[in-house]
Amino acid sequence: MNSEQEIKEMVKEKYGAIAQQSKEQNQSSCCGSGCGCSNVEFSIMSEDYTKLPGYVPDADLALGCGLPTEFAQIKPGDTVVDLGSGAGNDCFVARSIVGETGRVIGIDMTEAMIAKAKTNAAKLGFKNVEFRLGDIDNMPVEDNTADVVVSNCVMNLVPNKQKAFAETSRIIKHGGHFSISDIVLQGELPDDLRTEATLYAGCISGAVQKEEYLRIIKEAGFTNITMQKDRKIDIPNEILAKFLSVDLLREYKKSHVGIFSVTVYAEKP
Repeated sequence: MNSEQEIKEMVKEKYGAIAQQSKEQNQSSCCGSGCGCSNVEFSIMSEDYTKLPGYVPDADLALGCGLPTEFAQIKPGDTVVDLGSGAGNDCFVARSIVGETGRVIGIDMTEAMIAKAKTNAAKLGFKNVEFRLGDIDNMPVEDNTADVVVSNCVMNLVPNKQKAFAETSRIIKHGGHFSISDIVLQGELPDDLRTEATLYAGCISGAVQKEEYLRIIKEAGFTNITMQKDRKIDIPNEILAKFLSVDLLREYKKSHVGIFSVTVYAEKP
C-alpha cells in the first residue's frame, strides 16, 4: 500500500465521486465504494437506517457498516461529534435525540461530502448541526468538546489509527464515550485483497485485526471497552473473483479468515 498521504488522497477522490452518486448507485457497487461490482444489487456492509428517528433519505448514501447512533446512549442536550460524517446521515439521527438544547458536529475530509451535508442541513433548517472539513487524525475540534463520539465505517479508512483514536480521546470530555462501527479482520487477507486500492476505499483492505483494533483503543486511554455488535460480512464470490485467481479464491473460501462489522463502545475516564 502507498504512503499515508497517498492513501488519504485516494480515499478522498473515491468518496468525492460517491458524494455525487445516489444511494441506489452506491448500493449497486461493492461496499458502496464505486469499485464496479455492477452485478451486486445490494450494499454488502450497510444496515437499514430507515426506521431510526431523524432519518433523512437524502443523507443516506449506504456507506456505513453499522448503526452506531442506535447504540451510542446519546441523551437530550448532549454534544455529539460524528467522525467521517458523509452527507450527514448519523448527524441527523443524533440531532433527533439531542434535541434543540444539544449540538451535533460532523467532521469529513471530503469537500463534496461537506457540501452535500450542509445542503441537507439547510433544507431541514437545523441550526444546531454543523459540518467541518478536516481529517480524523487532526480534527478541527476543541479539546473536551464531545459528550459522545460516533463513527460509521470510517476508522478503517484512516492509515494512522493510533493517531485517530488519540484525537478521538482529545475531543471527548472526561466521562464521555464513543460508539464506533467499523470493519475488522480475523485472520490474514490474501495479499491481492489487502493491497487493492479500490478495496481500501471499500472498507476492507484498510481493516486491521480485531485484537489489534481493541488494543489501539485501550492504548489511547479508553476504558470499559465493550463489543456492542459483532456481525460477519460475507463477500460474494463475484466480487472476490475480480481480485483473486480461481485457486486463490478457493483457498480463501476454505480458510478461517473473517471480515466483521463491529460496533465498539468505550469511555474516557
